[in-house]
Amino acid sequence: MKKEILHKASELFLDFGFKSVTMDHLAQELGVSKKTIYEYFKTKSDLVEQVAYYVRDRIHAEIDLVQLKQLDPIEEMVDIKRVVMKRLKNEKTSPQFQFQKYYPNIYAKMRESQVCKMEDCIGKNIERGVEEGYYRKDIHKVFICRIYIAGMLNLKDEELFKDSQLSPKELYEEFLKYHLRSIVDAKGLKRLNQLEKQLTE
Repeated sequence: MKKEILHKASELFLDFGFKSVTMDHLAQELGVSKKTIYEYFKTKSDLVEQVAYYVRDRIHAEIDLVQLKQLDPIEEMVDIKRVVMKRLKNEKTSPQFQFQKYYPNIYAKMRESQVCKMEDCIGKNIERGVEEGYYRKDIHKVFICRIYIAGMLNLKDEELFKDSQLSPKELYEEFLKYHLRSIVDAKGLKRLNQLEKQLTE
């Protein structure tokens, strides 16, 4: 039952926001009483934290599977984009904003975990891209990795991008194209052009 609650809560939180979804709403969606939910989660904050870990672990597991495919570095980035896109379901609400505003301590822990995962994943991708001739050999690998992480984290800043006329998904697509085009070599550019259509799928 606990896993069912986590799954449904994650869907509702990502669709409507962490503050907007009440325990009553969740109980109604699950067809159970609030008492049943409280048997597994002491408070709503406890539920939010466990949902955050649940979603994080699923995303990390999916990224790990992408890395196991041994795709070329550019296709790997496109595949990772698809994993992230699955979490950007509703463009009219801002679950990220509510998460940060109403649960700052949990948000900070998740952000730290996210940074660690990105540093590992993107760092390896850049290393391999340079070694295999897809990315330029003259790039500063640590700098590029950190700039990518900073960019990804700031894409969620609604105030910064409010006049961009781009949805969250379109922002990420534009950012990924910007990132890859800034580091590819001739071989990488050729591969990127082949995969261009997939960048917006």
